[in-house]
Amino acid sequence: MSEQQTTPSILWFRKDLRLDDNPALHAAIDAGGPVIPIYIREPDELNIGPLGAAQSWWLHHSLESLKSALKSLGSELVLASGKADDVLADIARKAGVKTVFVNRAYERTAYDRDIAIALKESGIAIRALHGQLLHEPKRIRTGSGTPFKVFTPFWNAMQKLGEPHDPIDPPKAIPAPDHLPRSESLDSWQLLPTKPNWATDFPTMWAPGEDGARERLSDFIDRELHDYKRGRDLPSVDATSLLSAHLAHGEISPARLWHSTRGLSGKSSENVAHFRRELAWRDFCYSLLIEFPALDRDNWDDKFDGFKWQYDAKEFHAWTRGLTGYPIVDAGMRQLWKYGFMHNRVRMIAASFLIKDLMIDWRKGEQWFRDTLVDADPANNPANWQWVAGSGADASPFFRIFNPILQGEKFDPDGDYVREHVPELEKLEKKYVHRPFEAPDHVLEKAGIQLGKTYPKPIIDHGFARDRALAAYKALKG
Repeated sequence: MSEQQTTPSILWFRKDLRLDDNPALHAAIDAGGPVIPIYIREPDELNIGPLGAAQSWWLHHSLESLKSALKSLGSELVLASGKADDVLADIARKAGVKTVFVNRAYERTAYDRDIAIALKESGIAIRALHGQLLHEPKRIRTGSGTPFKVFTPFWNAMQKLGEPHDPIDPPKAIPAPDHLPRSESLDSWQLLPTKPNWATDFPTMWAPGEDGARERLSDFIDRELHDYKRGRDLPSVDATSLLSAHLAHGEISPARLWHSTRGLSGKSSENVAHFRRELAWRDFCYSLLIEFPALDRDNWDDKFDGFKWQYDAKEFHAWTRGLTGYPIVDAGMRQLWKYGFMHNRVRMIAASFLIKDLMIDWRKGEQWFRDTLVDADPANNPANWQWVAGSGADASPFFRIFNPILQGEKFDPDGDYVREHVPELEKLEKKYVHRPFEAPDHVLEKAGIQLGKTYPKPIIDHGFARDRALAAYKALKG
């Protein structure tokens, strides 16, 4: 037999925890020899693993799912801890591996380049493949060859490229070596919360893993993206895909999502187009991150470096716990704490409140979302926070300041979302559900509410906060 047929390869899983449409997996199999699948828990200080505690919970269950799926195809997942170049070099040396197959992770381009150089010195090649975005970012450029900084022309240029690649079905079997490297125990990684287990309610909403992603997609398609364009702005309506966490962990590919929406009835065409734009926005955010790796730390627009933030620890704590006295903000923050998720429209409202009402640096909010969201994404999360702050590429102007009362009344008109997540207000009549601080005493008494005791009074007056924020912005402009 030839060396190509006998030499084992390493398949390095990262944020691509799936067998379906996994280019690196298929390339490793096509190489002809046994495949050693591995997942590496890299040092926390590199900030390239699960982004926070909520994602650690998800990762545990996703790896369990992947281990089971690999086993069904005659393979095993090896778990290892350490610096990736050290772990890969050690396993390669012991198993006679000459090639590592991996899908590109664009948030870690510079670090991966260093790994490739280190491995090359040991005679090991890395083959990195495209599979985590709709298109390779370098294919979407302006006429002058530079990255786009505004989404609409980016989207227009993407559409001219045609459809993303056709997804590759999962393999029927994966050739395994006679001897696998010893694997660490998943439980020993202690990814799950204990004492207290703050993720108690997560399983009622989420089923991490590729099977869970497939079922979520099937449900979304069965509804033919029902009312997606309009309904996704209404937090009490079941209109969003809820696929973002699966996408963030690579349990389903964006190309699979794109092509799964083909052939839907004509009435769904507008909803399909809007859904695909959301997938394209993810690609756009990654193109920004590649251009500006400090997206989570530095203002894209450096004129905001001189902005005078007003950090107040008590106000920040009230925001994180959903105790601001503004029901739509509180509902979102409590949904986030309970389920590791917040409705997309409410994310914008809650972010605007932190940045513009409380005048707290957007980076504080980005870090909180990073730790508490199961779908935290190294590109989307900071790009979206900077969008709200006005400091990002193609950002919403800073002077666009959401009124949390009017936003609640517009997007949760009956108060169903608020009542679900802020039970103290469950019996408050519709007229006051987004402004309990304006309700007469007899209305509050009937609803069993004592402002300042059972539900907080607003921690800041929105009118005052708006004027303060606009004054700070005016001073910034000089």
